[in-house]
Amino acid sequence: MNAQNGRNNPFQRLVELMATLRGPDGCPWDRKQTPESLKPFLVEECYEVVDAIEEGSPAEVRDELGDLLFQIIFHARIAEEAGQFTINDVITAIHEKMTRRHPHVFGDDKLSTDKEVLSNWEEIKRREKGHEDRKSILEGVPKELPSLLRAHRLQERAARIGFDWAHLNEALPKLDEEITEFKESLRSEDAGKIEEELGDVFFMLVNISRFLGVNPEDALRKTISKFIHRFRYIEEHAEQAGRSLNDMTIDEMERLWQESKIKH
Repeated sequence: MNAQNGRNNPFQRLVELMATLRGPDGCPWDRKQTPESLKPFLVEECYEVVDAIEEGSPAEVRDELGDLLFQIIFHARIAEEAGQFTINDVITAIHEKMTRRHPHVFGDDKLSTDKEVLSNWEEIKRREKGHEDRKSILEGVPKELPSLLRAHRLQERAARIGFDWAHLNEALPKLDEEITEFKESLRSEDAGKIEEELGDVFFMLVNISRFLGVNPEDALRKTISKFIHRFRYIEEHAEQAGRSLNDMTIDEMERLWQESKIKH
């Protein structure tokens, strides 16, 4: 790539902008950052991309993807300054990995279903450098993931080797069993037991959602958004009536809640 083409390349311009921000005459805040200090921003930008996708606005998705890309370039620039790797190394590595893990596209393997692809993916991954010493297929799921998402990923891994129900009707009785055990723990008034059994209920609900092809993190996030929207309806009507929520009865709030369900 010649110099002129490099200047006209949007990606290259962003890389150069990052170098300027980190340079001697750049931004004091940007120069001060480390991979550790940037971790919260990286996580936040990922979730803002998810929010934008759920809002359904292409412009918002575009902008949030840009923010996430900037974080990636930020981390790569810090690594380059430390002599570890460059953004081009990042791109080359992921290109090689995706080519290697898709032998049915770039090689001679014949895989016809998504399940075959996932199974082959895990086998290829197991043989790769850094993965060969893993003793369990459950290793490698980040501990920092939200609990619902982590449970979903772990259960997916177990299901890939056949540790799964054949039909939903086999899973539903297990949920009933876990709920019964949770109710029994309530009678014991043992806080530790109650927490354990409630965790089992959550885990089972995640497993059923996986079986149904529903991402539990997405499902709960949408329910939270729905709750916020309906609760705001109560707040707005209380404000219009010149009343405080603290002065409203539960029956009054429930009536407004039901109204919000009908109108929205």
